[in-house]
Amino acid sequence: MAGKLLDYNQMVENALRGAVREAIKRASEFGLPGNHHFYITFRTDQPGVELPDYLHERYPEEMTIVLQHQYWGLEPGEDAFQVTLSFNKVPERLVIAYNAITAFADPSVQFGLQFRVAPNADAPQRSGMMTTLPTGEAAAGADAPDGAAEESAEPKTGEVVALDAFRKKKT
Repeated sequence: MAGKLLDYNQMVENALRGAVREAIKRASEFGLPGNHHFYITFRTDQPGVELPDYLHERYPEEMTIVLQHQYWGLEPGEDAFQVTLSFNKVPERLVIAYNAITAFADPSVQFGLQFRVAPNADAPQRSGMMTTLPTGEAAAGADAPDGAAEESAEPKTGEVVALDAFRKKKT
């Protein structure tokens, strides 16, 4: 029972989601200074996420948006934020729950976070490819022809690294 009360991994993840919430709040109040911009990857099948049907069909599991130059009406809330982005020159209002975010990055300062989000068991199972975080020239902006999301056939996985490799050996 005590282990569940002190789930440090979950506490840290909640605190880091709070940092994302605060970054979005500051961007809504003051704009994005200098070269700051956000890549936000989220599960489209999670509760609290609202997208137009055609975007759900194109990105049935995961999607990446870019908040840089062309976004409007950024409204942070306690559990989700709203933003209007252009997809093929058509403005669309998105609602994204913070708990649906799987990655947040601000490449201008080499900052990034990844979060665990379990697939929604209640969501209809759709076939499709997962979206990965665009890099370099592929990260043009939210009004790019592909909606600033790049598709990949293989989702990236993490590596487990043993700390023993970094410890000094006793001689």
